[in-house]
Amino acid sequence: MARKKTNRVDNAPSPNNSPPAKDKAYTPFRAEIVSAILFMLAVFILVALNNSAGIATDRQFIGVLGTYISMTMKALFGTVAILAPFFLLFWSIHLGIFKKWWSIRMWGLVLAALSILVYVSIFKIPLGLDPWEAALKGMGGGYLGGALGYLTLRLLGRLGTSVLLVLSVMLVVVMILEKSPSEIAALVWVRLKRFKDNLCDLMFYEPDLKTPTAPSPAAPNEAIIINGDSRPLPTMEASVLVSQPLPERPAKEVTKSRTASQLELVYRNKETANTYVKPSVEMLTPVDSDRSIDKKNITDSITVLEDTFASFGVGVKVNQVSCGPAVTRYELTPAPGVKISKIISLTDDLQLKLAAPGIRIEAPIPGKSAIGIEVPSSKIGSVGLRNILSSLSFKKLNSPLAIALGEDISGNPVVAKLSDMPHLLIAGSTGSGKSVCLNSIIISLLYNATPDELKLVFIDPKMVELTVYNGMPHLMTPVVTDPKKAAVVLRWMTTEMEKRYKMFADLGVRDIYRYNQTADPLPFVVIVIDELADLMMVAPVEVEDSICRLAQMARAAGMHLIVATQRPSVDVVTGIIKANIPSRIAFAVSSQTDSRTILDIGGAEKLLGKGDMLFSPVGAVKPHRVQGAFVSDRDIEATVNFIKSQTASGENADQFHEVELSLEQADYDGGDDLFWEAVRVIVENQKASVSFLQRKLRVGYARAARLMDMIEERGIVSEADLNKKREILIDEQQMEKLYANNKLC
Repeated sequence: MARKKTNRVDNAPSPNNSPPAKDKAYTPFRAEIVSAILFMLAVFILVALNNSAGIATDRQFIGVLGTYISMTMKALFGTVAILAPFFLLFWSIHLGIFKKWWSIRMWGLVLAALSILVYVSIFKIPLGLDPWEAALKGMGGGYLGGALGYLTLRLLGRLGTSVLLVLSVMLVVVMILEKSPSEIAALVWVRLKRFKDNLCDLMFYEPDLKTPTAPSPAAPNEAIIINGDSRPLPTMEASVLVSQPLPERPAKEVTKSRTASQLELVYRNKETANTYVKPSVEMLTPVDSDRSIDKKNITDSITVLEDTFASFGVGVKVNQVSCGPAVTRYELTPAPGVKISKIISLTDDLQLKLAAPGIRIEAPIPGKSAIGIEVPSSKIGSVGLRNILSSLSFKKLNSPLAIALGEDISGNPVVAKLSDMPHLLIAGSTGSGKSVCLNSIIISLLYNATPDELKLVFIDPKMVELTVYNGMPHLMTPVVTDPKKAAVVLRWMTTEMEKRYKMFADLGVRDIYRYNQTADPLPFVVIVIDELADLMMVAPVEVEDSICRLAQMARAAGMHLIVATQRPSVDVVTGIIKANIPSRIAFAVSSQTDSRTILDIGGAEKLLGKGDMLFSPVGAVKPHRVQGAFVSDRDIEATVNFIKSQTASGENADQFHEVELSLEQADYDGGDDLFWEAVRVIVENQKASVSFLQRKLRVGYARAARLMDMIEERGIVSEADLNKKREILIDEQQMEKLYANNKLC
């Protein structure tokens, strides 16, 4: 009885469960009423003070109350009494806008008022006169200012008071802006730097006077140096890796010079930022899908399900049916005492009774006390990408990283943001819909983001799926089809990520979102790898290291990975890659082993193909079954051509040529910033050995041996003979040419 009584007391409403009295009584309506009262009071005091100064000739204009208020204000605050109504006015505005009675900003305003009183009472009176005596004579900051000034002057003196007032001003700025000193300093630094850059551009601007009669050409493209400062450089031409002779400097300086220019890959920030028009969803072909529900067929299936389970001694009852594009899910509740494992063991018998392939049992359904039996529909309906992009769910995301996936088992749109994933692994057998899903994701990104908001890097060793996107302004590089170059591109992306983090550290911010609010916005970067297996065969260690490094750290830098493969084996989708890519999509695979490799659970082996997939976002308990959105080749070409039409012909050609040249040059030294220093040390000393490089470069054996192997592969030194001696095959002049051209002479 006591327990029941306690439960009734706990469930009954009580003062402890209700909100605090202060919060309950305090409403926006009351805040607006108080704000209006404060506003009228501020106006009245302002008029009263001005009346005592002789502005209004009729003393009856403010009455006795106004006269006494004016006298009191002047006695308390002296010559700065006129600021009192403005304090009330600010308080009224603060209360009306923020609906808060008090805040840190108001404390900052109070501190500012007290600082002004102290300043006027000490530094705005005749020298040698005591602040309190000045207040009695009607000078300074009145009685309140005189008292504060007297105490401050006695305790700190004039010098100490000056320091205190300076600190008070700084504290007032921090409190009113509600930003830390480091954030304020960063903002001021960025504004000063931008002002200096604009001033330099104006001072050194030289108009083209060679062809005064010709029409003015289009403004040159602004250049953004990926591995350096991202501010616009309006008067400079984009340049990459200018060849220079090898300078005769100490080894450290040569290394720094080489590193700074080695991967300085430039992509152009189009001046069509304001004129760029996003593609319209009307360009996509509408997909007609017959979603008519055969009630008789569903009723018959319910009867078959219940009878089949009953024949095996399992009592179940179908409570709800959800009809999706490809499958129909029957939600059933088992009778008390029925084990879930017994229901799952009857999968093959259900397939036999229903004459349906690929029945999948989800036991239990997340968030429900029911078991779902997914039965393929007699006719698989298509899901058009146009329908998903036009849906309210997709528009609500309002993000350049929004992607459209398809429809779930109830026919609702399935959309997501790459920033939440933050990386995505897509795997499935040939013909299961993996490539269509990849294209749908890319098209949804293109429909939602401008070239200034999003940059793409495509790696397509198969040379089939992604080459159609070549020439778009969104691309940072041409579509990479060489697996060896792909490893270099991934290494370049790692360098870009590190550069971004250095830029964040300079401004004291943590991620790209805070950086873009403070400085010139950086674009998001999405790296798409269409076939991971081909890359893992050519350069498994380099590719895996780069992917893992990007997956671990690139989220805050605004860089995201989409990795696809049609061979989901453990040697391709390694444990390290899986651990760092939490969001995954599995299409139909041949075995449960492959399904476990992708999702860590079985189920993908029972998918139907043709876009049927299991989507497991980060943090999901179980994967969701989704019918992928379909986009045709014609729609892809129409979208790409529309985007290309907004870019001048040949505008990307120079950019891509520079990037390809940079990638070739970066590949020559293997991405090691000590490569050219090692070459210089060997040629100048005419001695080539791993131990010699260890001593000179102060590196470990593994790195020194790797450097020696690269130098040998490029024909700079010979192979080691029986005595482990190497012959140096180039002299200093050849080394200078080699450094300038980055190729064997």
